[in-house]
Amino acid sequence: MSDAASPDRSRCPWCLGSTSMIDYHDLEWGVPVADDRLLFEFLILEGAQAGLSWSTVLNRREGYRRAYEGFDARVVAEYGERDVARLLADPGIIRNRRKVAASISNARSFLETIAEFGSFARFMWRFVDGRPVQTHLSTMEELPATSPVSDAMSRELKARGFSFVGSTICYAHMQAVGMVNDHLTCCFRHGDIEELGKAFSVP
Repeated sequence: MSDAASPDRSRCPWCLGSTSMIDYHDLEWGVPVADDRLLFEFLILEGAQAGLSWSTVLNRREGYRRAYEGFDARVVAEYGERDVARLLADPGIIRNRRKVAASISNARSFLETIAEFGSFARFMWRFVDGRPVQTHLSTMEELPATSPVSDAMSRELKARGFSFVGSTICYAHMQAVGMVNDHLTCCFRHGDIEELGKAFSVP
């Protein structure tokens, strides 16, 4: 757990509502990710967030990990109607039929993409030429909801059969997995994430 009470740490204001949000901000948000399992987890969670707050999904993250069997895409891709019924009855996740159906079809598209590119990380990081984009934003008002990169990512994912991957969701995904460093310059994590980005490479 991060030192949420530390008075000498300036953070991005969006995370200050709860300890879980602060921990997520301090430990995960913006850290470059090349692990396909974690990329799949964020893909499903970002899709579940559509129309909701991130804190709503984050509070159910452990429920999702349990319900989706550790986010093993090979397992999720084989889910049938019995699994759909189980997920829709599970109070530990967002019980939305369209989102549940999308999670399963996205798992299948995810595996097809891996078969083509060798890993999902290689496919996704192509959009930023394999290196995290470093931004230098001063205020929350400067944070974009989309970008030309997220627009392109959304188009290609949709063409590959993915759903719940609009440009806004794609940009949130980019922020979460470190494809873009959108920590504000006043935030103590901005410099840390920038250094991680310099050392990052996709296997």
